[in-house]
Amino acid sequence: MSEEQLAALLAKLKNDAELQEKLKGAGDLDTALAMAKDAGLDVSKADWLGYQAKQTLELNDEELERVAGGKGVVATRRDNAGRCLNAGESLGCP
Repeated sequence: MSEEQLAALLAKLKNDAELQEKLKGAGDLDTALAMAKDAGLDVSKADWLGYQAKQTLELNDEELERVAGGKGVVATRRDNAGRCLNAGESLGCP
């Protein structure tokens, strides 16, 4: 049932700017889930974290084009001064 609630929450967020702003202001996940529950949607922490993990693991269009074009995707890391530490082309470094 919670996955259905998650889908309902995501659908509601597309059209409810007030709820979007409330959730953006939540200090942590527990607070955000309590706000969602107050809006009538009971989403579990496990389902929300699973959704976030899935979104993080999916390639965006730019990353997909780089991989398909043979350029590869390189994780970006910067030093304390903000300089890119990766050699060659990578996402996120200028």
